[in-house]
Amino acid sequence: MSAYWLEIIVLLGGLILLLVEAFLAPKQKHMIASSAIFILVLTLICLFLVQPFNVDNEEMTRFYAWDPTAKFFKGFTIVATILTMLLALDYRRILSKFTANPDSEDGTGEYYCLFLFACAGMMWMASAKDLVSLFVALELTTITSYILVGFMRRNVGSLEAGVKFLILGALSTGFLVYGISWIYGATGTTDLALIGDQITKENSTYLLFGLSLVLISLAFKVGAVPMHLWIPDVYQGAPTPTTAFLSIASKASGFVIAIRVIEPFITDELIGSKVVTILAVLAGATILLGNLAAIPQTNFKRLLAYSSIANAGFILLPMAAWDAGNDLSSKEVVAFYLAIYLIMTFAAFFILAVIHRNTGSDEISAFEGLGDRHPALAFMTAVIIGALAGLPLTAGFWGKFLAFKMAVTGGLWVPVVLGFIGVTAGFYYYFQIIRAMYWRNSLEEAPLKIRPLSFWVIVVLTALVIVLGLWPQPVYWLIGA
Repeated sequence: MSAYWLEIIVLLGGLILLLVEAFLAPKQKHMIASSAIFILVLTLICLFLVQPFNVDNEEMTRFYAWDPTAKFFKGFTIVATILTMLLALDYRRILSKFTANPDSEDGTGEYYCLFLFACAGMMWMASAKDLVSLFVALELTTITSYILVGFMRRNVGSLEAGVKFLILGALSTGFLVYGISWIYGATGTTDLALIGDQITKENSTYLLFGLSLVLISLAFKVGAVPMHLWIPDVYQGAPTPTTAFLSIASKASGFVIAIRVIEPFITDELIGSKVVTILAVLAGATILLGNLAAIPQTNFKRLLAYSSIANAGFILLPMAAWDAGNDLSSKEVVAFYLAIYLIMTFAAFFILAVIHRNTGSDEISAFEGLGDRHPALAFMTAVIIGALAGLPLTAGFWGKFLAFKMAVTGGLWVPVVLGFIGVTAGFYYYFQIIRAMYWRNSLEEAPLKIRPLSFWVIVVLTALVIVLGLWPQPVYWLIGA
């Protein structure tokens, strides 16, 4: 089985489900999500059956890479989409309330199909080795994301988020196309494997300018400074499953294409040091802004939004250091961090969905008294919050530790200092949630209701956070380190 069949399976599955959805009764729309999960699980199994390309197949290998990086991020995207589907199943009543027919689930079936299209685009991005194929895959994902963000058309916040996301997304696309034009004009090729050989002293300035434009566009994708402005409002206004998907799967796909684009430039002797400087500045500014801006937040979604910005900065640290360490490469550290981030963040969004369904609020105040209303959920929330803050003996600690270790080895002292300031601020704003759960009383005395699906997903993800905090070796095996 050839690797490109993975994207074909997901894409065809989405198209077929979109046709089937038109003939289903409103009360059966959730079957679309269940079928989508089945398709994704099948694709995940096929991921381990893929055969390497035939070297004679030049037309495919010209645009499509199959390597450990592509394999990991394809699997990452599939798992993230499966978890998003599970979250969407738990969220479907709220989704139906703000769509076509508030009294039924009619109009929600398309929502589940859109995630398959976005997943296919992100899987393609993981294998993109040419700037043209990268752009096409990125646009498939981005256009689908516009619809997912503004899907709750009866909700003003969702519509506002969709418009903001569309405007800034179009701006970032312009930066990307203009940057690709400069790179092509300076080298005569869009093949990332050949660009490194075309770098000369004469065209290095043009290439740096073109790369800077591309990096600005990719900063929008990963939520880094200076293209971070959309994240708080979009995260707060979008449906919770969409927010989780953007926070994790979209961010990971942005970093994998950033790795592929940056590699030929950062390894070049002429401009490599300048690229390191650009990435170090982006990392330091993103960490500082994300963490400090999260301190005054009172809405849990907005807090996770600024946390997402801060984590983008931490992931940029090993990219700026670029293989400075001896144990792990920058690609492996980024993959490790994202794998841990997926577990922690999805757990946080599942917890948020439970709180919102019971209280109708996304505010941090909605967590007040959770220790009395549901001790088990409060404990799991405390573990997840501690992991997001980077508390030792949790999985979140290892991600930040490896990022800092590589940055220190690479001599990036200013971003490291800013990183420590960010971690300190993170402990403050994360632990205000724990304070709300255990040190404040809730106005509601009724026990918290939680559905079995959400409860067991949260249990599994929390257990992984604890186990991987004590024994992170499975993640090393997963990334091939």
